Amino acid sequence: MFRELDYQQRTLATLEGWIDRLRDEKRNAEGIRELAASRPDLNLPVPDFVRDAWQAMKDEGRLPSSRACTPFSLRVDGCGRPVPNAVLKVPTGGGKTWIAVSAVSRIMGRYLGRNSGFVLWIVPNEAIYSQTLRNLRDREHPYRQALDRAAGGPNHVRIMEKAHRLDAHDVETSLCVMLLMLQSANRQTRETLKMFQDRGDVHGFCPPEGRQQAHREALERTPNLDAYDDIFPQVKDSLGNALRIIRPVVVMDEGHRAISDLAFATLYGFNPCFVLELTATPKDVKARGGRNPKPARFANVLVDVTGRELDREGMVKMPLNLDARQGTDWRATLNTALEKLKALDAEAERLLADGNRYIRPIMLVQVERTGSDQRESGHIHAEDVRELLLTAGFDETEVAIKTAERNDLRQPENQDLLSPFSRVRVIVTKQALQEGWDCPFAYVLCALAASSGKQALTQLVGRILRQPHAAKTGVPALDECHIVTHHAKTASVVSAIKNGLERDGLGDLVLEVSSEDTAAGGGAARRIYRRPAFASTKIHLPQVRVADGGNMRALHYEADILSGIDWRGFDPGGIAAGIPENAREAESQLQRIGFADRGGESFASETAGETLELLRFDPVHAARMIMDIVSNSFVAWEIVERFVAALRGRGFDDRKLGRIAALLIEELRKGLSKTRDELAEDFFRREVVAGRIQFRLRLDGRDWPMPFHIYTTEPENAAVLNMNRSLFDTVHYNDFNTDERNVAVHLDGEETLTWWHRNIARRQYGLRGWKRARIYPDFIFSVRPDGASARITVLETKGDQLDNNLDTTYKRALLEFLSDNFALDDCIPAG
Repeated sequence: MFRELDYQQRTLATLEGWIDRLRDEKRNAEGIRELAASRPDLNLPVPDFVRDAWQAMKDEGRLPSSRACTPFSLRVDGCGRPVPNAVLKVPTGGGKTWIAVSAVSRIMGRYLGRNSGFVLWIVPNEAIYSQTLRNLRDREHPYRQALDRAAGGPNHVRIMEKAHRLDAHDVETSLCVMLLMLQSANRQTRETLKMFQDRGDVHGFCPPEGRQQAHREALERTPNLDAYDDIFPQVKDSLGNALRIIRPVVVMDEGHRAISDLAFATLYGFNPCFVLELTATPKDVKARGGRNPKPARFANVLVDVTGRELDREGMVKMPLNLDARQGTDWRATLNTALEKLKALDAEAERLLADGNRYIRPIMLVQVERTGSDQRESGHIHAEDVRELLLTAGFDETEVAIKTAERNDLRQPENQDLLSPFSRVRVIVTKQALQEGWDCPFAYVLCALAASSGKQALTQLVGRILRQPHAAKTGVPALDECHIVTHHAKTASVVSAIKNGLERDGLGDLVLEVSSEDTAAGGGAARRIYRRPAFASTKIHLPQVRVADGGNMRALHYEADILSGIDWRGFDPGGIAAGIPENAREAESQLQRIGFADRGGESFASETAGETLELLRFDPVHAARMIMDIVSNSFVAWEIVERFVAALRGRGFDDRKLGRIAALLIEELRKGLSKTRDELAEDFFRREVVAGRIQFRLRLDGRDWPMPFHIYTTEPENAAVLNMNRSLFDTVHYNDFNTDERNVAVHLDGEETLTWWHRNIARRQYGLRGWKRARIYPDFIFSVRPDGASARITVLETKGDQLDNNLDTTYKRALLEFLSDNFALDDCIPAG
């Protein structure tokens, strides 16, 4: 079910407030205008209702503080009338289209007072055009449903393109939304454009041919109409003229692109009654002197949505992790990225098994060359990368090339990369994904051309930020994204990434750079050292270790936990008993499509006959599908056999098994995963009690030492938090999210704390347990109550909404169990 997010509600509420102000100020201005027309002797000035409404919002403190010093810029149409204009600053991935359709509803209802009319929706490129058009035409899509509600029903909405027939009656009775690419209205020779040419399918807007007086009156009402003759004028029946007469509501996607003089003049030359711009990066136009002086033109930013607001709502994958590889072998860099992709694949498979949420992580590879005649140039070529990927085990269908010459993403099976039917796992490109390409499954960017293509890298950063399904998974690896770069200075890469985040309106988000790779890269991040009081203090934390002969080594999940689970003799009857007798797959049947018998004008469909292939339950395939849980293939086969036997004992025949084969495998995986976790927990606890797995503090190099310095990418003059008990000397404001900042402030105020430190997930202190993923506590601190010895404590924080979920329950249980079974080496004094 579609959910409107907090920042979207805030945005629309602010827009509503301004619209209400506009409506009231406009009503007042029109009254004064009528009075001034009837009593010219009074010399009444007509108020500028748009400026007055904006000033009222400013006086109420409802405008963004980030634009407090930016003056309001009045917009006027081609006839000199003031035009309400508002810019909504929304970062990339923030749901601008949903905000736009919701805004249209409010503009039509609250400002214009009707549910019919015309909306001119302008987009910057073909990719966004196609995507928006497809969604607005889909009556099941939330965007279209919002328009349907605004118009009073789905039959009162017309989604149009510029070549469609346009009738004045349609505009009067329906909500017409016409999509237009910016380039269509932004050419030097506009007379050659079809929308400004006379055409025979634009009806009811201009007077009939031959009625010269009516044509003169039309030009008097709308002076900027295109006409054929100055002496005996005849208004052109063009789409451009129709728009000028209609006075449409204009929605400008990526509004910062329409700032040139030509684009601005053309846009407002359509005589809009309202212009709404949505952009991640509003742009102001500086004043110009010289022979053709022009005043400055500022973006009227009504709402400023920050990147952190998107992050809080789970809209983006953060943090963004950079791995800057300094070697000269690009194949090694690609292999590093492939390992990250492989790890993400494993996490995605577990997520699907545990929570039935499908994600297929995709990697983008940026190369130096793509042309067919450039392969021997010595640069990293798309075909070289493709061949290496195929050698590494990828299938042809899993690697897509997206260049100016070749576009595998246009293949029918790749139109929807989020579909389980798409097999794409790697997309190789140079810079062809710069704009308008959206795939939340993109997790890894391998920039093999980072040093030579910094601009392309800047533009590609945003392609991996959007979170699948706009919701966090609860799995850290699947809630973050990765950039792996080849042989480029880390400082310049960080700069390019930050520019990319700023370009997408996400400049306030934190960039986390791997400390070990930063050191190799040389100087991208600054070191922050401990406070003088702790500069030489050795701080060690215990680790979970395994006694292996006479040695202690780190716990390995597969080797030390999974291998200890004995699946022999496991009875899956309980899992089989949980399958409902009326279980059904999601409906998926072959259809034969043909013409209906009567009339031959409409289509009819019938269900295709069932085939043995469709009805067959394949136990070999089922056994393979559980091999990541039950590693022994023979035992996996036995479990599947027992599972099927239990189902047959309940009356499931071959046909029924075949019909719900996918459901059966899914339920088997869920049941085995649950059992695996229970058995793993029992095994782990027994091994700890027996002393074979230990949680103890040693000083033999196998414990975890607190670092003497950490890294930050914040500049030296960046905002800092005034902290007295932080272990490290400087605490930058932007190195913490809101929740972390609140916890840090609370800890810093505790008198019993000697120091505290924010632990960086996947970078610093982590603990192994009976599940695969490590636990990374959020904070580490030292407590010394009055008269007691100092104790080091780790703190894992969770929001109220996560209080009782499975992840929280596991972490609480593991940390409590490890605390109860903590031990010191004999040589280490207690406390």
